[in-house]
Amino acid sequence: MAEALKNYIGDRWTESSGRETLPLINPATGESLGRVPLSTAGDVDAAVKAASNAFADWRRVPAVERARYLFRYKALLDEHRDELCEILTREHGKTLSESWGSLKRGIENVEHACGIPNLLMGESLEDVAGGIDTVTRRQPIGVFAGITPFNFPAMVPLWFWPYAVACGNTFVLKPSEQVPLSQARQFELMEEAGFPPGVLNLVHGAKEVVEAICEHPDISGVSFVGSTPVARLVYQEAAASGKRVQSLGGAKNFMVVMPDADLETTISGVVGSCYGCAGQRCLAGSTAVLVGDAYDTFLPKIVEATRALRLGNGLHEGVDMGPVISKTHRDRVLERIQNGIAEGANLVVDGREQTVPGHENGFWVGACLFDEVQPEMSIAKEEIFGPVLNVMRTDDLDSAVRLIQASEFANATSIFTTSGASARRFEYTSGVSMMGVNVGVAAPMAFFPFGGAKNSFFGDLKAHGRDSVRFYTDQKVVISRW
Repeated sequence: MAEALKNYIGDRWTESSGRETLPLINPATGESLGRVPLSTAGDVDAAVKAASNAFADWRRVPAVERARYLFRYKALLDEHRDELCEILTREHGKTLSESWGSLKRGIENVEHACGIPNLLMGESLEDVAGGIDTVTRRQPIGVFAGITPFNFPAMVPLWFWPYAVACGNTFVLKPSEQVPLSQARQFELMEEAGFPPGVLNLVHGAKEVVEAICEHPDISGVSFVGSTPVARLVYQEAAASGKRVQSLGGAKNFMVVMPDADLETTISGVVGSCYGCAGQRCLAGSTAVLVGDAYDTFLPKIVEATRALRLGNGLHEGVDMGPVISKTHRDRVLERIQNGIAEGANLVVDGREQTVPGHENGFWVGACLFDEVQPEMSIAKEEIFGPVLNVMRTDDLDSAVRLIQASEFANATSIFTTSGASARRFEYTSGVSMMGVNVGVAAPMAFFPFGGAKNSFFGDLKAHGRDSVRFYTDQKVVISRW
């Protein structure tokens, strides 16, 4: 049996106290990549103690010096870019270009967090009353924790801990137990960057680790990304124990195509949004709403582009889409496709039987496209998280917006149009937090907030940018008379 990965606690790699492990499988080939330990609440407690012990000294390090650790870390990420992308593709199945795209987004957050001396600045006003001055200051709070998903294992942790530690906090990370290898390597680079012992800690595991993080009295806040049911539970449990929480959940993202949309931009945006990363991303466009005459113009082209997608091992050239993450997830996606057929939707493109020669043990689901999808169908309402595009038709923009407003999710949405009036009305009325205009994946840059609404987000302050600084600090007001 392969040796299990180790946790990183304090300043050393340590074996988990848990006896159970899970296999790590390359989803494209079925080959073994190692084993991940199922750590215990005791391991979490050890990591929190190390982080707590480090906090007092770390918070006293000037912000400009804390930023220098991040500068060194960013340089190491850049230097090891190709290695990290290959690890990510092997453990997740993404194409190499998708791996680089996600890693680049993560690096941009490290880069943005390097500006912490500016981001942490407070405000002041002299003579708020006679001889009395007032200033605000942002101060670190303590130990924070992050619980991150399988779909972007190299990127999502970098949404959280760089901001947390730049602000002067310490951190405990639990990566997805399905894809821990990229984080293990990134922590080795963190160690090389010279971060002091206890500032950053890594604990592998599953449910017991999540529960321990939510309940631990010495953790001040939790950042989470995952499915809506788990996001809601993490929010409830962590908040009930007095923690700050930013909990990002699932999605059902609509892409509205107007009759006046540019053909090339729209086809590329819709197909890339739905099938990129095999549909396993919270910003994936899962439903294309074709308005009026757009149905006859765009549907044949979308179908043609979908059928042309090349399925394969993400390490190989010429591949457009890799496998889904696991056999369990593949079976779940196939079940939901079957539900769509049973409900009366028309499966125009059927990728269920696609395989890749020489990779028969991979977890393959080819691109699928449903037409004639109705709002009451389960495939129209539930997150599939796979390479499945629904097509719906409406008479006008207002009807399309009503479909979006009726969804329990509100993570991202896009409109394709050459009309400024249509775009503005869409932005004004859709009610979704992240919107794209002629952009298929409405992914904010690191200096803008990232997060949805409704059942796509639980909390107040979102990921990225200034919201992260607000989340990881307490704003103090000092009123002085001398």
